[in-house]
Amino acid sequence: MVRRILAVPAGLIAGIICITIIEKIGHQMYPPPAGAGSDDMVAMKNYVAQAPFMALFFVIMAYAVAGFVAGFVASKVARNGKHTSAAVCGVIFLCITLYMMASLPTPIWFWVLGIAVWGLVFAGSRLALKTKKI
Repeated sequence: MVRRILAVPAGLIAGIICITIIEKIGHQMYPPPAGAGSDDMVAMKNYVAQAPFMALFFVIMAYAVAGFVAGFVASKVARNGKHTSAAVCGVIFLCITLYMMASLPTPIWFWVLGIAVWGLVFAGSRLALKTKKI
């Protein structure tokens, strides 16, 4: 029971680490303007509205890797042979993503991919359930 409870935070933490690392790589390649930070939503909206395709695509790649890793970690920690913990991680990340996409002027392709990639929690979970137990 404790493993199933801890599985969701473990998956979320693993996913957040993936998002942070990949987005930092994206910011190195496509740096946002100096004023565009998480505390200045107007500057962030202006940046997202004018950001190059690859700057936004790095966010999608971060979400995809995070979804897979979160599903894998959550299922490994839970060790109950089910996708439940991975699904909870996916739903939490999806809700956060929907909020961010509604807050920022993201293009339609970003909405489609931003929603779809969180299904990768099931691919990560499936791999975790197939591999040898740790």
